[in-house]
Amino acid sequence: MTLDPVMSAERTRKLVDDLRAKPAETPWVEFKENNADGPLIGKLISALSNAARLADQHFAYVIWGITDSDHAAVGTTFEPTVKKEQGQPLEMWLATRLQPGIDFRFETVDHEGQRLILLTIPAAATAPVEFDRTAHLRIGSATPRLSDHPERLRALWAKLQPYAWETGIAAQFLTGDEVLARLDYTNYFDLTAQPLPDNRKGIFDKLLADRLIQRDVSDHWNITNLGAILYAKKLADFGPSVERKGVRFVAYAGTGRADDVSHRQDGQRGYAAGFQGLVDYIDGLLPRNELIGKAFREERPLYPSIAIRELIANALIHQDMTITGAGPLIELFTDRMEITNPGAPLMSPDRFLDSPPRSRNEALASLMRRMKLCEEQGTGIDKVITAVELHQLPPPDFRMEGDAVRVVLFAPRRFADMTPEEAVRACFQHAALKYVGGQKMTNATLRERLGIDDQNAAQASRVIRATLDAGLIRPADAERPRAGYAPAWA
Repeated sequence: MTLDPVMSAERTRKLVDDLRAKPAETPWVEFKENNADGPLIGKLISALSNAARLADQHFAYVIWGITDSDHAAVGTTFEPTVKKEQGQPLEMWLATRLQPGIDFRFETVDHEGQRLILLTIPAAATAPVEFDRTAHLRIGSATPRLSDHPERLRALWAKLQPYAWETGIAAQFLTGDEVLARLDYTNYFDLTAQPLPDNRKGIFDKLLADRLIQRDVSDHWNITNLGAILYAKKLADFGPSVERKGVRFVAYAGTGRADDVSHRQDGQRGYAAGFQGLVDYIDGLLPRNELIGKAFREERPLYPSIAIRELIANALIHQDMTITGAGPLIELFTDRMEITNPGAPLMSPDRFLDSPPRSRNEALASLMRRMKLCEEQGTGIDKVITAVELHQLPPPDFRMEGDAVRVVLFAPRRFADMTPEEAVRACFQHAALKYVGGQKMTNATLRERLGIDDQNAAQASRVIRATLDAGLIRPADAERPRAGYAPAWA
């Protein structure tokens, strides 16, 4: 997220005016005239960064050239670009002593003929910011050690826990017209089942309440990463950090990535704005299988629609947004579909079915569910497995691929054509699905799931034995081993 130089200078001037207009110094704003002591600046950066997070601010500020008493602009002789500490340039000296590293920046401001220096300090994001291995805090005009105030340290950690990529700024210093031009706000009201307000204030109040936008300086606005990734009309409007989170779809003419690409689509819209179109596009490419019922023939897609929909939604929700240059990827081969999202899973893939869901992107997940773009919390993978079993497909494969999660849906194959590993995985998933539904897997239920004839019960018994040997299931009742089975973790 960047501003052009003219807009940046205008925003900086308005920011300085807004800060000067405050009745007194806040915990995240400091005014100085010419004090350029390096250690003092280092402690201020630590204290103000931590104080900004406690105050739910994205940034803290120090302005040189402003009087403390009446906030008059008097100018300063401080020049950070030539200032040195222990023989090092000031900025380098500060950067090496701040942990975690933060992207603070000095800039010169011409304010009505007075030369000011503005220091912008990002709020603490992952841990309290320390200077020379000590975290500080702003209390009044003092910068005591944070450890001397345990109640504020606890409060700061409580603020840091839910901090997420979603709250970051995707576009800054926009007019109201520019916000409405970049976000598909009518789609937001449609999908959240809210009436479209008949005035601009009503629209902005709703967008603000869902943290899709936030107030910037003067009468301008910021669009958050959450607002951009969900409702962008064009992701490219928000720079590469957001644009590269767009969903990519690639279809191949064969079973490998070396085969010709038959279709490709790079997502250009926000997830909510483009989700249904993406699902419909994929559905339109899938071949149909003809199912012959007792009285009629029915065509249905190669993969269950609800499984595709839920797995794509999961990839969007659970990805690690902090991994740069990567977004969800959907690949369609002639024998399978693979859905990959960046980020190691927060739980073992074999526990996706039963564990309470955990997401890095809670606000994104909450809005996706409100818009009914995915299932209610904790039921999505259940529905994927249920749909796969109903269609008697090979079991999906949930696995880690480096720092990513990949789910593979396989095209229809008879039980006789499944590999032994697939049969064991199907047995385990079936036992887990039965367990979370309050039931037990039996030889009969497994035969139904795998499409094995009743007279071939021995085939199901061999699969159960192999799954027991793999340590994935156990007898549900130790005294009656054949009464049913449960997953080993139950």
